Parts: sequence; C-alpha cells; structure tokens
Amino acid sequence: MTYIASPDRYKNMIYRRCGKSGIKLSAVSLGLWHNFGDVDDINIYRKTLHTAFDAGITHYDLANNYGPPPGSAEVNFGKILKQDFAAHRDEMIISTKAGYYMWEGPYGEWGSKKNLVASLNQSLKRMDLDYVDIFYHHRPDPDTPLYETMSALDLIVRQGKALYVGISNYRPAEAAEAIRILKELGTPCLIHQPKYSMFERWVEGGLLELLGKEGVGCIPFSPLAQGLLTNKYLGGIPADSRVAKGVGFLTENNITPERIAQIKQLNDIAVERGQSLAQMALAWILRHEEVTTVLIGASRPEQLTDSLKCLDNIKFSTEELSRIEEILK
Repeated sequence: MTYIASPDRYKNMIYRRCGKSGIKLSAVSLGLWHNFGDVDDINIYRKTLHTAFDAGITHYDLANNYGPPPGSAEVNFGKILKQDFAAHRDEMIISTKAGYYMWEGPYGEWGSKKNLVASLNQSLKRMDLDYVDIFYHHRPDPDTPLYETMSALDLIVRQGKALYVGISNYRPAEAAEAIRILKELGTPCLIHQPKYSMFERWVEGGLLELLGKEGVGCIPFSPLAQGLLTNKYLGGIPADSRVAKGVGFLTENNITPERIAQIKQLNDIAVERGQSLAQMALAWILRHEEVTTVLIGASRPEQLTDSLKCLDNIKFSTEELSRIEEILK
C-alpha cells in the first residue's frame, strides 16, 4: 500500500495559536500513548496515522515509555514516518517526553540533566529523527532542583535537538516557577500538558488562568477519562473493554452506579446537541480559549474520525453549561 496524502487535508481542520508563540496547532492532536506498541496491529495504527494526517492533524504526541513495551511506539512511528511521511516531515509537529521510568539505575527517570539528555538521544534514534518539534518534561521531580531540569530543556533547544519545550503534569505553583525559569533562560515554555476532563478538573483551580496570563499553550490529555466519557459504559462494563480485561489504568472501582448515572445524564445533553458523548466531552474542553488543542488516542481510524466531529459544535449555551455543572456535582 502506497500512501498519498489527501490534497484537501487542511480544509476542514481548525488551527489555534499556541499561547503567544508563532506556532498554530490543530485543534485535535493524536496521542500515541496506547495502540501504537508492538502488541498492536501495524495495519490498523498505520491507517490511523493516515486518517489523522488526511484530516489536517499536524501534532503527533509521543513519549519515551509509550508502547507497550516502552519505546516501541517511537520505533513504530519512526518506521511509518520514513515509509509514508518522509515528504511531509515539515508539515508535522512531533513531540516526545522524558521523566517517567524508562531504564534501570539512578538515571532512568525523573528530571536530571543526565536523564533528559540521554532519553531524548534515545528517542531520536528510535524515530530516526535529527530533532523533535516539542520536548516535554513529563512530570515534576521532587528531588532534582527545578533550575537543573529547566536548564536541561534550554540546553536541548540550543543543541538543536528540539525546537520548543513543554512541561506536563505540573501543578500551578510548579508550573509558574518552571515558566519563569525558562523565560529567564531565553527558551520560553511553549505548552503545558495536563490531565483534564469533565471528571478531572484540577486545572480549573488556577492553571488555565496562569497559562492564559503567561501566554503558554495548553494540551489536555485523557479528555475522555480513559473511555468513561463515551457510550462504551452506558450499559455497564462490556466484555471486550480494557476494564474487563484488566488492562490500563481504569478499573471496575471507577465505574460505580453513581458514575454511570452521571454518564447517562451527560449523554442525554450530548444527544440534544446532536453529538455523541465523546464529541461533547472534547468540545467542552475546547470551549476554553486557553486550550490550544485536545489530545486524543484512537484504537482504530473510525474512532478518530468520529472524535473529529466534535469540531462541528464547540459552543455551549449558558443553560447547557449549567446543566452539565449540576450533573458533575
């Protein structure tokens, strides 16, 4: 199969400026956290990447430990990049991260300069790239001085191994200090990647306001709460779900009768809006002007195509938002 990119790929996507930078990102980005590892079907995830690019998605989000096994998502993405997208590399924003456990010994995780530089070198080799567009510190390190971690990000940009840097999972106070240090070093923070969904709303406690004030982009991950904010669990736990198989972070303890009742009520509002629950959940995040793009995963091309329909309606009436708030209480 020879891939030829759609000539209409940029016609229907919405692009938003990332903070105060010169970069615009597609309103939906594709995450390769699951579904691109060695345990997955290459024919499916290759087609998913084709579908994403043809739809105007420009941002592809990876990390050193994505798979499974860890590292395999980068290897598999790199192979398809070389095979199908070599002529389109400059149309893509490719990101990776370091900070979670990746290899044995004291330098295989967290936020030391040693870990970040070594990890990015490994990631570039796995993807067969000279540079990534965005390199993130994946999580705050309680033991390494923040200045060391941020100066490592600054060094990586000056070495030409990344064009921009970002942070992920940083709470407001930590994010504020990281942003300040990076600005002082001359390599401003481009973007912050926090966990945010209707069921995980800590970013509303000051982070979104901070990012808006500082001119830093925002790319929420897990916007569908690991699949809870879809129609998958409306009738209970399906036999083929990750929960039933005991795979992933979602467990039966997360799917209480109260939670299912909430999901059903939210689904009613989505139906009234002419959307699926997943589409409404994505639109609900994108309604924030501080949010640059929302990060979604997809186990098959059709799932991605369905999610992209969220862009057809990202406006909410005051009444709709009030009803949603009442349900989420």
